[in-house]
Formats: sequence, C-alpha cells, structure tokens
Amino acid sequence: MSASLSVAIPDIGDYKNVPVIEIMVKPGDRIAVDDPILSVESDKATMEVPSPVAGVVRELLIEIGSKVSQGTPILTVEPTASIEGALQVRENRPATPADEAQKNRQPLPSPAAGPKATAVDDASPGFSSVHATPSVRAYARELDVDLTKVRPTGSRGRILREDVQTFIKTSLASATPASSGGQAVGVGLPAWPQIDFAKYGEIDRQPLTRIQQISGANLTRNWLTIPHVTNFDHADVTELEAFRTDLNREKRKPEVKVTMVAFLLKSASSALRAFPRFNASLDGDHLVLKKYVHIGFAVDTPKGLMVPIIRDVDKKGLLQIALEMGELAEKARQGTLSPSDMQGGCFSVSSLGGIGGGGFTPIINAPEVAILGAARSKTEAVWNGEVFVPRLITPISLSWDHRVVDGVAAARFLGHIAATLGDFRRALL
Repeated sequence: MSASLSVAIPDIGDYKNVPVIEIMVKPGDRIAVDDPILSVESDKATMEVPSPVAGVVRELLIEIGSKVSQGTPILTVEPTASIEGALQVRENRPATPADEAQKNRQPLPSPAAGPKATAVDDASPGFSSVHATPSVRAYARELDVDLTKVRPTGSRGRILREDVQTFIKTSLASATPASSGGQAVGVGLPAWPQIDFAKYGEIDRQPLTRIQQISGANLTRNWLTIPHVTNFDHADVTELEAFRTDLNREKRKPEVKVTMVAFLLKSASSALRAFPRFNASLDGDHLVLKKYVHIGFAVDTPKGLMVPIIRDVDKKGLLQIALEMGELAEKARQGTLSPSDMQGGCFSVSSLGGIGGGGFTPIINAPEVAILGAARSKTEAVWNGEVFVPRLITPISLSWDHRVVDGVAAARFLGHIAATLGDFRRALL
C-alpha cells in the first residue's frame, strides 16, 4: 500500500487566513486530479480548491470554519498508481511546510485535541457556549464579530446570520472607532428597525449571496469612512462611437468585441498618468503613490457585483484591453475568477451604459481614492456656434476621496477623461 500524501492549500494570491466554508470530500472518498475538495471564501469571491492528486482520502486535517493560507495541510490522500510520476516530481522538489507536517505526522489539532488553531475567537471566554452553526461562526470570523456579544433570535437561543448582520449595523451606528486609523465610523444613528413584515401581507424571504453579504459590509465601511464627493460631466462620444462600430465590423482572430468600457479604461489610464494623486492609496498618515496603472471594471454576475482587474492599462492597446475584459467578465459570470484576478487595483470604472440612467454616484472601492461612473449615452442637440447639431453624449461622474484630492483636481481629472473620449487621439499623448 502506498504511503499517505499530504495535500496543502495551493497559491491563492495574497489572501491569508481565509475561512473554509464547505468541505466536499470525506474519508474514504476516491478523488481524481482537479476534483474540488473544499471551498474557501475571501472578501471578494468564493473559490474552490482542486485536488492536485488522485487517490483515496484518508484523513481531513481541517473543518468548516478553519482558516487556511497557502501551504496549510488540509487532508491526506493515499495516491493511486496513476500518479506515480507526479509523486516522483513531488519527491524531487524542495520540501514545503506541508511536506514537513506529513513527515513528522503532526496533523493540525482537532477539536478533541485542544483549541482550534484556525479560530482565534473560539478561545474567548464563553465562546464555547455560543449556539451557532459552523457557517455562521465562519461568517462572524470573516467580519471580526465576537459572537458572545451577539443577541440570538433563533430557536433555543441559536445565533442566526441575520443576528450577526444586525449586530454589525448597530455597531456602525454606535460611534465606535474603526479598526484602521482610529476614525469614528458611527454618527449616533438609531438602531435598525426590526419589523415583522409578514403582519402586513405575504412576503418572500430570500438569502443574500455570500458575495453580497461580504461586499455589503465593505460598502458600508467605505461609505461611512471615506468623505465622498462626486463631480459630473458629459463627454461627446459621437466620433468615438462611430470608430467603435467600425472596429467591431472588422474580422479578426481571436474575435474581440470592443465596448465603450474599454475606451473608458484607456481614457482613465491617461488621466491617472496626468494626475498621479488619483493613482494613490492612504496608508495612515502617508500617501502611497503607485507607478503602475491597474484598473478594475465592475461586472454584474448572478451572485453579485465583482471587480476584476486589467493590469498595465496604460501600456496596452485597445484591442488587448477589450480581449482581457471579455475573458475576465466571462470568468466572473462563471464564478471562476482567481484571487489574483481581483487584486492590486489602483482605480475602478463602473458603467451602466448598457442598462440606462442619466447618472449616478458610485462608491469608492477602498483603498482606492476615486472611481469613474458612466451612464447611458443619448443623442442631444448641441450648439456648435452657428446651429444646433445632433451629438451622442455620455454622462460621466467621478466620486473621489476629499482627504486626498480636492474639487479643482477632480474637475480637471474628469475633464481630461471627457476630452480623451471626445478625441481619442489624446490617448496617444
């Protein structure tokens, strides 16, 4: 019989101590290479961890709620003969922490062996008496909520996910200092109203997706802690739309569909180079100015809004940007974005051009300091000095952090984008 092989968490980007929300295998299960074995959840997405080997699961070294990072041993497998070549490769590479753990046969502590290494708050006084499911405990740990302070509303004193959310909303309204920077988050607002809506008629109660639950807390934090100001402008995209239409008529391989968002990203990259203070992040009492231009774009998915990143937008051509956008948008809709696909952004673009509306005020995606919004283009009568002529106009908006930039800089930044969209030759300057 082959020796058991330790399987560890692969590279999941910069994420560390992410909670395990689902375990898809159990001891005795036979698995193949790339079979999903567990799911972890970051603040951006839910990710499945595939098996790098084929064989029979012998022991689980983690449980739901455990927090894992790259290299954390998660299970042991008795490999099949079909992967002997892969094992040989493994034996020839440098040892990893996972290999050392298997060599010394020291699996992660189980609940019966002592305190869980992955749940820091489980060791707090009274935590063991808290009545909550593993998924609710994992959710609370993700949001740094002490369950001993949460008021339960479930049967037999069980804490529900809604109870955690209510606790967060109440805490945000209680003027408690934020964990970063010591800024006051709350403004003395009253607690969230608790209403039995079923008393007034029929209702349908639907749970939020995991992405919506996590992003909701982040958006609340961003809105309450960042002093948002929004500027509005209009861009004449008449010639740009004609150019875009001509581009999409051309036959090319691979096939690329150029959308207005690609032009928005390229125009934003030009503005970020011209006004580097917008390509920055606050870090305590310092401003981190970035010399690279990575821009995120909002993608609407069945599970919620996701923001994949296009890297080095200032160095790429329009067709390359459009190609990468299409690939990332499809991955977002399929739920297969990797952590690296959503990390390292400097600036974000959100467009409702394909849906409608005359304008909106997007919320800044911390730790960025600004975000560009675009609404649906429409034909308007524009005075050219002699007569009114029909022109295609796109409403654009810029939400910005008043701690970093001011209104004059914001007006110039947005004006630069409008001018570039009006004459795209400026993007070459």
